[in-house]
Amino acid sequence: MFRLRQLGIRCQTQILGRSYTSIRPLKVLGIETSCDDTSAAIVTSDRQILAEVVKGQQEMHEPMGGIVPTLASRGHSRNLPAVICETLDRAGLTVADLDAIAVTRGPGLPPCLPVGLNAAKTLAAVSKKPLIGVHHMEAHALTARLTTPHPSNLPSPMFPFMTLLISGGHTLLLTANDLGDYTQLGTTLDNAVGEAIDKTARLLNLEWIKGRRGGPGAALEQAALQGNPDRYMDRLPMPMLQRNKSVCGFSFSGLKTAVARLIEVEKVVDLSVSQDVSDMAAAFQLVCIRHIEQKLRLALDLEVVQNKKPLTALVVSGGVASNKLFRSR
Repeated sequence: MFRLRQLGIRCQTQILGRSYTSIRPLKVLGIETSCDDTSAAIVTSDRQILAEVVKGQQEMHEPMGGIVPTLASRGHSRNLPAVICETLDRAGLTVADLDAIAVTRGPGLPPCLPVGLNAAKTLAAVSKKPLIGVHHMEAHALTARLTTPHPSNLPSPMFPFMTLLISGGHTLLLTANDLGDYTQLGTTLDNAVGEAIDKTARLLNLEWIKGRRGGPGAALEQAALQGNPDRYMDRLPMPMLQRNKSVCGFSFSGLKTAVARLIEVEKVVDLSVSQDVSDMAAAFQLVCIRHIEQKLRLALDLEVVQNKKPLTALVVSGGVASNKLFRSR
């Protein structure tokens, strides 16, 4: 958003120099290849999403039990040209109609990021458009200001607000004070929550859910719907309950290891019994959510009570944020 605003100033000067009386919204093509989804969208500086296309790769990665970076890179190379063309078609635009090209520059999987970067650089160079490198985490933090309506047509939520990113690669909690001004409150000490969920789904031999919102995380969530979390709750450790209790950080490695032990060593969970699998999925999911809630309370106390920050909202983003139980709580 900050970079769009900068571009808007330059565009305003140029247009006013040609005696235009109003400024048209800027149109930006965004390209994303940081993990396994090949994505593109066209957004405007007045926060309109003109088109969005996402191409998944589940058929490539499910047989491998997880995301394989080199395979994902090949998938991006195959899918990205069609994804960009379809995005332009849906918006009814050509590259010449765009004002800038934006692309995820990191963090992300090393073999995957260059596919999008190279495509964006080529498009920008050939069409003589500005190139905008977008920080993956900053984009997650600010996306709500693009997608959340506000009665006065201002970006919403207003600064400052707290944002929690929970995904396959990251568990990050920070306060967004202003554009480009962020206070990191906590991050994972080992595994990201999404990674722990995906690996637990593999331990439970769950078949991936198909579709854009599918994958191993969705499979574990679906299995948990049929489960009783109380059956295994006392066998799973609450992360950071004793050590580092007052630290505003996250840890999921020990929880994931405990599930593996119950399945592979103690044989408490019989994978051939669907109820055992559902009960373990439900217990694991609930412990993950309670751990995140505990650290959120700690962070809110730090920022609101101790630091007296007038936070306007809590923004939750990332793939794990689609979990319906977490959203309901």
